[in-house]
Amino acid sequence: MLKGKNILLGVTGGIAAYKTADLASKLVKQHANVDVIETQNATNFVGPATFEALTHNKCVTDTFDRDHYWEVEHIALADKADILVIAPATANCIAKLACGIADDMLTTTALACTCPKIIAPAMNTKMYDNPVTQRNIETLKNLGFIIITPGDGYLACGTVGRGRMEEPAVILNAIIHEIASKKDMAGLNVLVTAGPTREALDPVRFISNHSTGKMGVAIATAAANRGAKVTLVSGPINIDVPSFIDVVKINSAEEMFNEVTQRSSSQDIIIKSAAVADYTPVNYSDDKIKKSSDDSDLSVSLKRTKDILKWLGDNKKEGQILCGFSMETKDLLANSRKKLASKNLDMICANNLNDKGAGFGVDTNLITLITEKEDKQLELMTKAEVADVILSQLMALKNN
Repeated sequence: MLKGKNILLGVTGGIAAYKTADLASKLVKQHANVDVIETQNATNFVGPATFEALTHNKCVTDTFDRDHYWEVEHIALADKADILVIAPATANCIAKLACGIADDMLTTTALACTCPKIIAPAMNTKMYDNPVTQRNIETLKNLGFIIITPGDGYLACGTVGRGRMEEPAVILNAIIHEIASKKDMAGLNVLVTAGPTREALDPVRFISNHSTGKMGVAIATAAANRGAKVTLVSGPINIDVPSFIDVVKINSAEEMFNEVTQRSSSQDIIIKSAAVADYTPVNYSDDKIKKSSDDSDLSVSLKRTKDILKWLGDNKKEGQILCGFSMETKDLLANSRKKLASKNLDMICANNLNDKGAGFGVDTNLITLITEKEDKQLELMTKAEVADVILSQLMALKNN
C-alpha cells in the first residue's frame, strides 16, 4: 500500500526505539522507501547498522557528516519525504519541535519538512502528564502534527501508567491512513456494517453465523484512508479497528437495526456487509435452559428480524448510495439481482460460499459487483484490494 512512498523515520533516545526497528521492517514490507535519522542518544539504544540492514539506506546521525551526497542533506531528506514519523518522540524532542529549535539533524530536518508529520510520544508517565509536555503536545497539534497517543502499561522505568509508545502496527495504520490513498472521499459520511449478529436464547447460548467482519473492516478502513468520515456498526469481531474509525458495537439484529437506521439520514454512502441474522428466538429465557430429564428434543420458535437493508432502501434519501452484500451457495446472479431490485440498492456485492478463496474467515474474496446495468466479475483479491474496488465503483455511481 506504500509502494513508491518515501518515509522519513526519526528516532530519538528512548528504550522504545527497539519497536521502531520493527516499524521500519513493516514499512519496507509495504514497499516504502525508508530513510532513518537517529539522534545521538537514540544510537545508544539501537545502532545505525540495524536500521541500515532493515531499510537498505544509510542511517543519518550527524548534521556535519562529510560522507553524504552533494545536496544539503537535511533539505534533501525533507523535500523527498511524503511523511515524517518520529517514533519514539521523547519529551525533549517534542519540546524542541514545539519551539522551533533545530540543533541536531532530526529537528533541523523536521523544521524543513512541509509534508504530514506524525509524532509517537514515549516517556515516563509523570513526564508525559507534566503540564509543560502537555502544552507542547497541544502546540504541535495546533501546528498540524498528528499525535499518536501513547498507551498504558508497564514502562521501562518500572512505573505502570501512560507513556508506552504505541505498537508499530498502530503507527503503520496511521501512516497508511495519511498517505497511501488519494482522498477522493473527503467530505463524505460513510456507514459500514460488519461481522455477525448474536440472537440470544438465554444468558449462555445464542444463534449466530461464521462471519468474522474482515470484509467490513477492510471496507471501513479503505474508506477512511480515502478521506471519508467512517462509522462502523459491528457485531462481535476479533479484529483491531484503526482509531480513526468511529466504532459502534452491537450484538443483536435489533440493536444493529436501531444503530444503523438512526444514523442513516446523515450518510452519503451506506455499505451493508454484516451477516445479520434473518431469524431470532421468539422467547428469551432469563435463566440457562436446562436439559430435560427425559432427554427429549428441544424446539426453539423463531421469528423474522427487521430487514435493515429493506428499510434503508425504502427510506433512501436523494443522492445517497446504498450497497448490499449477497452470499449464496447457488443461483448467485439470479438471487443477487432479485435482492438488488427488492431492496432498492445501487449495487450488490455477491459471492458464492462454495468458491475457493471466498467466504467467511479468509483474507481473500471473489466478488461479483452487480448494478442495474452490469455484472462485473472481479478476480480473486485480498479483502483490502476488493474494498478499494468496491469503493471506486460506488464513487463512480455517486458521481455519475
